[in-house]
Amino acid sequence: MLTKEDNEILCRVGPGTMMGNLLRRYWTPALLSSEVPTPDSPPVRCRLLGEDLVAFRDTYGKVGLLDNYCPHRRVSLFFGRNEECGLRCVYHGWKFDVSGACVDMPSEPAESNFKDKVRITAYPTHEAGGVIWTYMGPEDKQPGFRNFFGDAFPESEWRATKIISVCNWMQGLEGNIDSSHIDYLHSGRPPGVEVKEAADQVWFDQPGYPPPGSRTPRSHSPTLEMEDTWYGFRYAGLRKTPNGYTNARVTDIILPFYTLVAPVYGPLGGDNFLVMVPIDDHSFWRLGFATTSTPVPEDPRLASLQAIIAQYGIKERNQWADNDYLIDRDAQKTSTYTGISGIAQQDLAVTESMGTIGDRTKEHLGTTDRAVIRMRQKLINAAKDLANGIEPADVDPSLPWDRIRSAERNLDEGEDWRMLGTEEDPLVRQLETDEVHG
Repeated sequence: MLTKEDNEILCRVGPGTMMGNLLRRYWTPALLSSEVPTPDSPPVRCRLLGEDLVAFRDTYGKVGLLDNYCPHRRVSLFFGRNEECGLRCVYHGWKFDVSGACVDMPSEPAESNFKDKVRITAYPTHEAGGVIWTYMGPEDKQPGFRNFFGDAFPESEWRATKIISVCNWMQGLEGNIDSSHIDYLHSGRPPGVEVKEAADQVWFDQPGYPPPGSRTPRSHSPTLEMEDTWYGFRYAGLRKTPNGYTNARVTDIILPFYTLVAPVYGPLGGDNFLVMVPIDDHSFWRLGFATTSTPVPEDPRLASLQAIIAQYGIKERNQWADNDYLIDRDAQKTSTYTGISGIAQQDLAVTESMGTIGDRTKEHLGTTDRAVIRMRQKLINAAKDLANGIEPADVDPSLPWDRIRSAERNLDEGEDWRMLGTEEDPLVRQLETDEVHG
């Protein structure tokens, strides 16, 4: 459990808070590129880290992210006219470019230089992976952009998807790195009920990477092992299989709010890239990245996965607390563990049920919560360090951010899970060779 004070540090992200100050030292996903698709397209609202902003793409395709409120009379610029390389307030015509400079003030006398003295808060932007990123911290501390995407796929092939969650961002992030919950929350097998498997189901219980579409039988009580890394830490959920092998699922945690989770559809690694982006203290975006050329084999068992990869954009929700996430109690007894349809929706149901900000002073954590504990410690310590003048150490853009990989493998005798997803992993070498040779 946490103290009340540490829980406050962990969860509060607004301007001037300890965690808010830390998060603002990193480039943060602000919105999807598709939300401002073309030059001079309509501006959009964007709430991020407790700040109300407005985004627009100017005549030359540059993206601006401005304070939502015009500095004249505090009118929302969402209603502004996006035209001729600037966003013009409809109240009195004041116009601002992507840098926040006031470039026109038609309500003032022509000889006035007042416009040269007025600026609006504007945050720098960077476009990558189908997302517009922003840096909201001190200008003199702005780091270069951490390139998670590399050159393996052209920019046009990256896709991003997001869905809103109405609870604190930490509840979503903790769920992402909780290995043991997948054996329960996302299980298709109710306790004590025999569920008929598909006739073409492939079971994999031998050393090596599981083939795409296969399932590995394994115990439901993982042992967690962890190691610190230059980007945060990684851990393995280790489970025994009926044939006596150790199934290892490796998850990477990249501070402050990124995770790479082993893909459930095969040993492709690296594409299951998830981000929990705080809107404010009480809501966040669940953001995921994929590529249109993700090499999912043609296989009828993988049809639903292929459909998911083809989708991108803002996902609409129809499962909420007020309709109990459309839980089907009959299905809960006969065919699924939860009775709630959809993996993301199952996650939303449990994390939102904790309340908008969960009370971690009342928790009772077990051995399978070690990764959650480690992540909390790292974030709280980093926030406290920053408050004491110690800068974040993991913002260097020259480090190989695009070479971080997750993995799942049944270990052979003598194999160490720590080599999975690294340069020592034969599959990584194979994948990188394939990328080089196209």
